[in-house]
Amino acid sequence: MTNTANGDSSADNINTRHQRRMERKKALMDERIQQAQRETGVLLVHTGNGKGKSSSAFGMVMRALGHGMRVGVVQFIKGAMSTGEEIFLRRFPDEVQFHAMGEGYTWETQNRERDIEKALLAWEQAKRFMQDPAIGLVVLDELNIALKYHYLDVQQVIADIDARPEMQHVVVTGRGALPELIEVADTVTEMQIVKHAFKDGIVAQAGVEW
Repeated sequence: MTNTANGDSSADNINTRHQRRMERKKALMDERIQQAQRETGVLLVHTGNGKGKSSSAFGMVMRALGHGMRVGVVQFIKGAMSTGEEIFLRRFPDEVQFHAMGEGYTWETQNRERDIEKALLAWEQAKRFMQDPAIGLVVLDELNIALKYHYLDVQQVIADIDARPEMQHVVVTGRGALPELIEVADTVTEMQIVKHAFKDGIVAQAGVEW
């Protein structure tokens, strides 16, 4: 026979402990929120070998648009083929300026001088965005790759980012973020691989990978 009284007592104890934990957590979070009162534009870096770096950045684009912000996007390596995010965001030309200025992945182009030329042109566009206070969010997609291969000078890139309008946010994506960029960033997230369908021979899927 089930001991209903003991069962109810056990559930009450679990609920009481949970409430106490949440009360302590709320007090801690309230204190942290109270301490974080400064408003300013932030630099975010999404790096690591796992998937989701660009996807996260474009999720931020949707969030920014929801808050009525204007957005500038520059893709440094991608550009040889249209992606789902590019096709979608080009529907909103008044809110989003989208520039896919690369010519494909470095193992496809195999031309360092051409890659450098395209990266420099892309950076000039990025600087135009970062000089416009009307743009609330700038996405520099795969910039980490251009920096990793020294297509651009990291110190000059950092200086240009630092010179942006005070309330403008910048998000940089790509594997192999340089230590110099990580050091000056406000938020850094490293994506890690747990499993990936490609390793099982599953082709990249529209709407998932691109």
